[in-house]
Amino acid sequence: MSSSISSPTLQVCRACSGGAPVDAHFCPQCSKILALGRHGDYFTFLGLPRKLKLDAEDLEQRFRRLSRQFHPDYFYNATPAERRASLERSSYLNDAYRTLRQSIARIEYLLQIEGLAPKNPQEASRQVPPALLEEVFALNEELDEIRDLRASGASAEVWKGRLEGARQPIEAKRVEHESQLQELSARWDALVDAGAGESDRRAALEALRDRFLERNYINNLLAGIERELNS
Repeated sequence: MSSSISSPTLQVCRACSGGAPVDAHFCPQCSKILALGRHGDYFTFLGLPRKLKLDAEDLEQRFRRLSRQFHPDYFYNATPAERRASLERSSYLNDAYRTLRQSIARIEYLLQIEGLAPKNPQEASRQVPPALLEEVFALNEELDEIRDLRASGASAEVWKGRLEGARQPIEAKRVEHESQLQELSARWDALVDAGAGESDRRAALEALRDRFLERNYINNLLAGIERELNS
């Protein structure tokens, strides 16, 4: 797993071959905009620690400040390499801002850069999380009975009432998991602030990943109920 508190890394300016910190956007030697290249991650790019609780106003101010600095209009008469660098950094900045301004997207991105995210959506939903097996079994049985009700000509009021009843425990589970995600996010941030060791950080991330995957599965169950209601 990659370290969340990494040692400074240098990037090389293509204009003067000088070195610059990985979170720098302009060369400290010649002041030219740096090619995107190896730049760390979204957090580093915006000058932020790898934490999950971010100040929304501070994030937006950083985004707007960098947007102005990278704007292609400022590089209209610059070299092709500088114009390309401004476009690359502007595009990457937009991606970083869209991701980090959403709490769930931040969690998913942190898991990704720390090497604990599922490789694809299929892997994320390949099996029912053990903690949800009982709820999933009960829900599937209830849905089968509701479908039988509909097929037998039961009124919409009857079968929709059953569906609403089936949704309630799943919705309660969703609320519970959202609370757990917040608690685990706060735990991760505290470990970052304390400079905790690799094993402690990994344990926190693994717990965060498990809750995150369970949340996704719960949302899929709720979406399935919604489809039944609207069918």
